[in-house]
Amino acid sequence: MSKHLQNELDNLKKELLGIAAMVENATDKALVALVERREELAHEVIGEDNMINDREVRIEEECLKLLALHQPMANDLRFVITALKVNNDLERVGDLAVNIAERAIYLAKHEMLAVTLDFPEMATGVMDMLRAALDALTNQDTGLAREVIVRDDIIDAANRKMYDSLTRLMQESPSTIKRGLHLLSASRHLERIADLATNICEDVIYMVEGDVIRHRSSTYLLENDN
Repeated sequence: MSKHLQNELDNLKKELLGIAAMVENATDKALVALVERREELAHEVIGEDNMINDREVRIEEECLKLLALHQPMANDLRFVITALKVNNDLERVGDLAVNIAERAIYLAKHEMLAVTLDFPEMATGVMDMLRAALDALTNQDTGLAREVIVRDDIIDAANRKMYDSLTRLMQESPSTIKRGLHLLSASRHLERIADLATNICEDVIYMVEGDVIRHRSSTYLLENDN
């Protein structure tokens, strides 16, 4: 490998970890805004989204330039392909954080619903998944990546439980419908962030091991944990 290519790859990794940190921070603030009804944090998330978008475009351009000019092979090629995919997933997480922040602003202005919901627990679970996915990316830790993927079922179940509780409430009390819909939307966004964390972990495993594991069962993942 040429020294110039290595420098370009090192810079790409630095840029990717940079957007990862930005997205993690935005998601964390959006979830705190939702759970603690803090409008100021929600507005910060919305105001900072353009920086994430600009970073995403810059990283994509760097990936395409690397592929065109250096034609990397083997491990280097897998890294660039993974960077392209993870970069896109991170930008989408950033968009979902904005969507949650928008829901948080509305809900903070209205009375809380008289229903017991596990939003704090679900938000914590999603944030833990995202952080672990980014740790797996940083450290190329396929064992941790597999653990994160398996956790996705827990978030899916929490989203279904949230849906059942809120639809029942809205049926019984029509005055809660608008607030309930905002909460349902926030729950769905949380579930999508967990899906994207799972995507990132699948790409980490591909980058390190060259194994495409999309659509594999949880049993397969645990049995093939290196």
